[in-house]
Amino acid sequence: MTEIPLVTPGADFVWEALVEIAPTRLLGEGPLGERRIVPITGGQFAGPRIRGRVLPGGADRQLIRRDGVKRLEALYEIEAEDGAVITVLNRVVIAPREGAPDYRASTLEIAAPEGPHAWLNRLAFIGTLHPLAPRPAVLVRVFALVP
Repeated sequence: MTEIPLVTPGADFVWEALVEIAPTRLLGEGPLGERRIVPITGGQFAGPRIRGRVLPGGADRQLIRRDGVKRLEALYEIEAEDGAVITVLNRVVIAPREGAPDYRASTLEIAAPEGPHAWLNRLAFIGTLHPLAPRPAVLVRVFALVP
């Protein structure tokens, strides 16, 4: 192989979002499994360089596969305190594990307008998802990969 040393990427904390959700709507069985949609109704987010609110109107589209793995795709907007609107696409994998909590990890695509938050357009992101039941909300933590 090559002489380049193997370096494991690290991750820097970007923000934590409390995302409020409406009840799940079942969309019926498809060829790959059960389809669902969960409307996003609001929330807030905060991190070391940015904070603001989660805008209502987004949704989390879900596929519950026959093997029990859940594939989620949440598309929504957040608004920074300065009024900049940022689009978030969060793709999540939730997989049951015997004798351990479910595996919950995501990759995120973030699109920010040019200006003070343009740094978000130049990074790769990963995240975690934590349900807050019985509260109708989830906690999303976002990290930037650091090579």
